[in-house]
Amino acid sequence: MVYDQEIAKQVAAYLLEIQAVKLSPKEPFTWASGIKSPIYCDNRITLSYPPIRKFIQEQFSDAIRKQTGIPELIAGVATGGIAQGALVAGDLNLPFAYVRTTRKDHGLTNLIEGKTEPGQSVVVIEDLISTGKSSLEVVRALREAGCNVTGMLAIFTYNLTVAINGFTEAVCPLITLTDYDILVEKALEINYITRDDLSELIDFKRRLNQ
Repeated sequence: MVYDQEIAKQVAAYLLEIQAVKLSPKEPFTWASGIKSPIYCDNRITLSYPPIRKFIQEQFSDAIRKQTGIPELIAGVATGGIAQGALVAGDLNLPFAYVRTTRKDHGLTNLIEGKTEPGQSVVVIEDLISTGKSSLEVVRALREAGCNVTGMLAIFTYNLTVAINGFTEAVCPLITLTDYDILVEKALEINYITRDDLSELIDFKRRLNQ
């Protein structure tokens, strides 16, 4: 669920302004899931732009106050959600931890870095949701540690059916600041993409959702 339509348009505009969105129809990007995609959204770039970084942090904090309620802990998904999560935790004056998608193979072999307590309410921060698989593994790890995950917030989602179904089945509300459809619409509006690009991007999502 997009937190707010107007905010979603603004976040999409920011991502396009700083060229966080890359298009490569001829040589598709490969996601962690193995999916070949003509579009890639690199939200880490937002961290290099203080006004945009602050805007995103403020919207995350506002969405938490209004949608999930203030938790006892903010957790970031490694690696993309670590910086964003730490910023939100600082803004809300809350403890912070981050969760790896796979356990370390050395040292203490931690999966969760930071202190958590059984029964502790947690909101998870992620930068991007594609299939949702790795993000939901983090939710599962926190719940197995005894935490009460009340929701996940992300900057962007591709709005894939597999992710929507996954979060529904996990009973974990997903709130995003913007999404694929809004970003593509904004990209066409400002001539970031052509009508041919639009057709290809719509077809790409349709194929994945079949």
